[in-house]
Amino acid sequence: MRVAVFSTKSYDERFLNAAASKTGHELVFFEERLTAKTAEIAAGFEAVCAFVNDDLSEAALKHLAKGGTRLILLRCAGYNQVDLKAAQRLGIQVRRVAAYSPYAVAEFTIGMILTLNRKYHRAFNRVREGNFEIEGLLGFDLHGSTVGIVGTGKIGLLTAKPLAAMGCRILGYDPFTNTDFEALGGTYVPLEQLLAESDIVTLHCPLTPESHYLINAASLQRMKRGVMIINTSRGALVDANALIDALKTGQVGALGLDVYEQEADVFYENLSNEIIQDDVLQRLLTFPNVLITSHQAFFTQTALRNIADKTLANLEDFIAGRSSSNEVKGTA
Repeated sequence: MRVAVFSTKSYDERFLNAAASKTGHELVFFEERLTAKTAEIAAGFEAVCAFVNDDLSEAALKHLAKGGTRLILLRCAGYNQVDLKAAQRLGIQVRRVAAYSPYAVAEFTIGMILTLNRKYHRAFNRVREGNFEIEGLLGFDLHGSTVGIVGTGKIGLLTAKPLAAMGCRILGYDPFTNTDFEALGGTYVPLEQLLAESDIVTLHCPLTPESHYLINAASLQRMKRGVMIINTSRGALVDANALIDALKTGQVGALGLDVYEQEADVFYENLSNEIIQDDVLQRLLTFPNVLITSHQAFFTQTALRNIADKTLANLEDFIAGRSSSNEVKGTA
């Protein structure tokens, strides 16, 4: 089967081609993001492969269906970018990569916490300029601090493990409890209590209507003054404007974002010679206690290999008519 692969970089081609070489399917790569305007590129392709910032709205899906697309292969776990109800009505099946490397995201999260606390990034820049002063680089011991983990699935659990080993008190919030989380010493509490008692809050939950702007002006005021917030999940879990206000007053003492609500036109692109038009993102970048990365928490060789292999396996299952737990459905 011929597959149109959108939002591709060299590393996508490398790993997807390696996986496809075992199957005989033809992958055609496009750098463009999939949107209602670019969907016509996929005319004649029975399958489309999309990534986190592709726009699979009803308008885009209608173009895909008109062009003969019957399958959308998401090379990511999240599917909030897809109008599942529209896909169901149009007869387009959607399959995702439910898990590729939870270790990659958990390790990146720990790295963000350590960097913001001990200010590795600022120390690195100082020393390169011949400044060996440590004034302004003061951190705190993670040992004895309280870390609130919102979402205790695979990634949340793997994030909790090293923090528990360091001697942190671990609080968790999740509609679905995980006995493994409790076994390592984690305690489930209501979200309000987690926010009020945590020195560090890290988000590991999907983006749903219920979790949209989970971190907002009101919830920020319930947190400890100087709280550290980490988001490696989905950008719209946090209200960026409210975070700016909280950073200005010192209510938020450190912020790590690997995702951003309006990242689609910015992340994964080299804009170093351009004026970035996103005023909120530009404002966030001015704070010395904010660390922003370009949705790279997943970005390891292991993860890319698993994403490619599972994407092609989803395609094989679809062709063979096999059902899969990776299929995500909407209600027409």
